[in-house]
Amino acid sequence: MNVFIVHAHPEPRSFSSALCWTATEQLRALGHEVRVSDLYADGFDPVASAADFGARKNPDYLVYALEQRHGYEAGTLAEDIRGEVAKLLWCDLLILNFPVFWFAPPAMLKGWIDRVLISGLTYGGTRFYDRGGLVGKRAMVSLTLGGRPHMFGPDAIHGPLDDMLRPLLRGTLAYTGLTVLPPFVGWHVPYISEAERAQILVDYRRHLTRLDTLAPLRFPSLDDFDAKLHPKVASHV
Repeated sequence: MNVFIVHAHPEPRSFSSALCWTATEQLRALGHEVRVSDLYADGFDPVASAADFGARKNPDYLVYALEQRHGYEAGTLAEDIRGEVAKLLWCDLLILNFPVFWFAPPAMLKGWIDRVLISGLTYGGTRFYDRGGLVGKRAMVSLTLGGRPHMFGPDAIHGPLDDMLRPLLRGTLAYTGLTVLPPFVGWHVPYISEAERAQILVDYRRHLTRLDTLAPLRFPSLDDFDAKLHPKVASHV
């Protein structure tokens, strides 16, 4: 299996970084090919702009998604985007590895999503969810946060973790056709002991050995909707 890890943490000695390199080591030990984009270390530019396109279809007015389509088809996307897209197309499993900042991934990772999950290739028109451009590939997020497990749930102070991750799990990964595996969470990591952090890494290694047995998260199928995306009404005949 080909695995592409996109890592977004500004501190190379962080626990989030430890998760990234633990995954790299474990997956390679299991016989998988692994490539890593360390966005901060690589100096990845997260800002979507006109500079992303070597030749514009419309030089007078920037519609970013339309220029993505044109740039991909014409081979004129910026070099850093082309490199990331190549890794995305190469992989069977995409892992996004990051700390939670303000109930969301860091802006660096959001910028990677904006620039790399390009229109026309990964989505477009009604090519989304189970008809998205990345159908056949899987995705998973591994994340760290300061909260404890009891702080997340239907009646908890922060609500369900899935609600917090919805824009990423549903609106990004599932939307582009990826089969989304359950997240791996490093809880309360700034405040726990070294022994507890070490146990999280042990748990993550075990999690990575079970990828083929994990039940994917469930998201909409376009087969359940009509041509105008209204839900189909079940027949009572």
